Amino acid sequence: MFTQIKTSGENRDVVKDLSRKFNLGAENMIARIALSYSLSLGKKLSLNDIKDSKGKEYSKNVLFGPYLIFYVGLVCVHYDLYKTDKDIPKYIKMHIDDGLQIMNEELKSNPNLNGYAYLIDKINVGLSDIKI
Repeated sequence: MFTQIKTSGENRDVVKDLSRKFNLGAENMIARIALSYSLSLGKKLSLNDIKDSKGKEYSKNVLFGPYLIFYVGLVCVHYDLYKTDKDIPKYIKMHIDDGLQIMNEELKSNPNLNGYAYLIDKINVGLSDIKI
């Protein structure tokens, strides 16, 4: 399928800054959160808009650990793809880049955010959208 994912050049420093500011662990944690957050917003990104790959490089094992199949599954469901589709790595990369940009803008508008409060807020928003 793929062996590595690289963020865009402009997100090289963003992932470092968010990792430092949020203090949630290694940079791969912020990348996972960014991917999930971008997907949760329901946006369908176009492959024509893919950014450069001059940023932070993650091997699939470092980025996803034992949870690769779940993240691939999220992308497959979102785009109605089969798990072997050749474009899955591109969608993962684009959603990581998109999520990093969104999180960075939110941090700029509220510099007092901390990692756990940020995550709890996003989880609460997601839970409130669930209709029972």
